[in-house]
Amino acid sequence: MPDRDPQDDAALLDRLCGLKARGRRYGLDRLRLLAPHLGHPERGLSCIHVAGTNGKGSVAAMIESILRAAGWRTGLYTSPHLVHVGERVQVNRVPLTTAQVADYVRFLYPLADAVAAEAGADDRPSFFEYMTAMALLEFARQRCDLAVIEVGLGGEFDATNIVLPEVAVIASIGLDHCEWLGSTLGQIASAKAGIVKPGRPLVIGRLPAEAEAVIRARAAAVGAPVLSVREAYGEEIAAYPHTNLLGDYQRWNAATATLAVRTLAARWRIGDEAIVRGLGQVDWPGRWQRVRVGERSVILDASHNPEGAAVLAANLGRLVAETGRRPIVVTGVLGAERARPLLVAIARHAAEIHLVVPNQPRACSHAELAALVPADFSGRLVRTQLRDVFPRPDYCALGAAGEPVVVTGSIYLLGEVLARLGATVPGGA
Repeated sequence: MPDRDPQDDAALLDRLCGLKARGRRYGLDRLRLLAPHLGHPERGLSCIHVAGTNGKGSVAAMIESILRAAGWRTGLYTSPHLVHVGERVQVNRVPLTTAQVADYVRFLYPLADAVAAEAGADDRPSFFEYMTAMALLEFARQRCDLAVIEVGLGGEFDATNIVLPEVAVIASIGLDHCEWLGSTLGQIASAKAGIVKPGRPLVIGRLPAEAEAVIRARAAAVGAPVLSVREAYGEEIAAYPHTNLLGDYQRWNAATATLAVRTLAARWRIGDEAIVRGLGQVDWPGRWQRVRVGERSVILDASHNPEGAAVLAANLGRLVAETGRRPIVVTGVLGAERARPLLVAIARHAAEIHLVVPNQPRACSHAELAALVPADFSGRLVRTQLRDVFPRPDYCALGAAGEPVVVTGSIYLLGEVLARLGATVPGGA
C-alpha cells in the first residue's frame, strides 16, 4: 500500500472547507437525497437531538459526558469546530483525524456527484451536509450505543433533522439567525420545534413564555410528552445540578442535560452516580474557559447574540468583583446585529477594549466594531490583530501581571486564539 501523502489530505480538506464559500444553504432535502447512497446510517442510530439558540453545545457535551460515564460508547456531533474540522465528529470524545476526514471526503464526493446527476447541480451537498453525513457514517461504523446530535441551525429544516431521536431537547430560545428563522421568539421557536417527533419525549430548558407556548403546541399536535426544566427544578439556582463548567447558566444547562438522560428509556440505565460524574468532568472549551498563556491567565468565552451578551455582562461583573479590577477585553464578532449588544455589555465593565477581525467573510471590520462601542465608554479603545495580542504561544502582550484579560465574541475568534496558543482542544487532537 503506498504511503499516504499529507499534502493530498490537506488539499481535500481545503476543498471541503471551500464549500463554505458557497454560502449557507438551509434545508433538509439534500441530505435526504444523499442518505440512500450512504445506506441510511441514520435509521439504525439511537440518539439524542439537541436544538437551541444558546447552550445547545454545552448541553450536548454534558449529555455525552453522562452517557460515557454510564459506560456507553458515545458519538458527539457539534458545530462549529474551534481548531480542527474533525472536532465536529467524535466517538468517545476522540475526534476524526485529518486523515479520517480526508478519507470520508474521498468516499463522499462520488456520491455527491451521483446526487447531482440525479437531482441537479443545486442539490449537491453543502459543507454542513458533508459533515453530517460523516457523523452518521462514523457513528454507525464505530457502533456507537448512543449519539448526541447538535442542530446546526434552527431545527425543522436542519440537515440533522433526518434522525429519529430517543429524546429531543430544546435548550433555549433567543433572537439569533433571524434572517433564516424569523424575527420573533414565536417564529424562532416554531423553527426549532421542528425536531419534535411523534410520541418521542421532548425536554425543554428555561424558555420565554411566548416560545414555550409555541413549542408545547407543536408537541401536543404530534403526541410528544414534554418535560420542563422549570417544572422539575423550579426557579432557585441552588436546586440546580452542579457542573465543572462555570456560571449559573451552565447549571441551567446541567439541569437540561440531566432531565434529558433521565427521560431515556430504562434500558439505558443512567444512574445518579453517572450523572454527577459526567457533569463534574465535562469538557467544553471556550465557555468562560481559563487558559494559561505563559504566566498569565486568560479567559476565553464565546458570546455572539443578545442572550449570550447578557450572560457575558453578568460574568464580567463577577470578574470585576472577584479581582477588584476592570478587565482588558479582546473581541471580534460576525455581524453588526450580534456585535451591538456584545459591545454594550463589554463597555459596561472593561478598562480597555481591543478590537480584532476574525478570519471569516462575515466578520465585522475594525471600523464597524468601533462605531458600535457606546459613546460613553471612557476606557482605551484599540484596533489590533491577534498576532499582536498573542505574538507567541506563551505570551500575552496586553496589560500587566494580575490584570484580567478576556477574549470574547465569535467562536471562530476563539478557535484562532487557541490555534495561536498551540492549544489542544479538550476531547480533541
